[in-house]
Amino acid sequence: MTLLSWLAAFLLDWRLGDPEHWPHPIRWIGNAIRKTEGVIRRRCQSGAALRRGGAVLWIVIVGGTWAVSYGVLALAFYLETSLGWLVTIWMTYTVLATRCLQDAAMRVYDALKADDLAESREKLSWIVGRDTRELTPPQITRAVTETVAENTTDGVIAPLFFLLLGGAPLAMAYKAVNTLDSMVGYKNEKYGDIGMFSARADDVANYIPARLSWLLFTFAAFVLKYRYREAFRTGLRDHANHRSPNSGWSEATVAGALGVQLGGPNTYFGQLVDKPWIGDNTRDINADDILSTIRLMWVASSAALALFAVIHLLAQWIL
Repeated sequence: MTLLSWLAAFLLDWRLGDPEHWPHPIRWIGNAIRKTEGVIRRRCQSGAALRRGGAVLWIVIVGGTWAVSYGVLALAFYLETSLGWLVTIWMTYTVLATRCLQDAAMRVYDALKADDLAESREKLSWIVGRDTRELTPPQITRAVTETVAENTTDGVIAPLFFLLLGGAPLAMAYKAVNTLDSMVGYKNEKYGDIGMFSARADDVANYIPARLSWLLFTFAAFVLKYRYREAFRTGLRDHANHRSPNSGWSEATVAGALGVQLGGPNTYFGQLVDKPWIGDNTRDINADDILSTIRLMWVASSAALALFAVIHLLAQWIL
């Protein structure tokens, strides 16, 4: 039943994605983060106090998410086994973001193909932190490709990895870790202190999944008959050309698979960030690379599900 629940959740994500008006635990986690952050900021004024408060914020949100998830799941199984499995499927479905990533990328792609530059910039601004107001079509395509590649790790591969390790409650706790990083894990004046612990904890949580993404994207490139040898080599060579210790693995591998360059200078919150290039400039990037990246994402995600299912079966057999 465990593997069936994983498959059911994966298929639900593929079919439904993240409907805007449906209740979603990640939104509840986000609300809890904002409220808890407000309490901590009122009580902590100095940088040192905010750093300690940031650690408390992380413990409260991540620990609380795991405890609530575990409690709800235990209660559901206590009331009725079938109810427990339904709750397991629902929790697992909510931590996966494959269809959500596809939909977000396709909104930008459709605008680009319609030559609506203003619309593509606006749709891109929904999913990236950089300034999109002056971006050209190649820069927009590069941003979408990077976003899909990076978020395949923390939106699919990492949740499945923690699902394998500790079931739905641990996968939910991971999403709390990831949500904290996306909301407070910035190295700027506002969040540099209170978000320091969350940013570093997210780096630790994604360490293994990010490196698995290198291999899974390489496998996806092989299946799709893309440049899989270059994907493997570029991921190994250029992953360090990213300021994140983890994001470069997936971005560099996708760059190698497509034969394009990612990264480079970008403007974030009004400041120009001169980032190094990732990959080899064997050809100009174009909008259709968004479709190729989406295909890579789905094959890599499916491969991750299959890999972790096999590991689960082997663990059961051995133990």
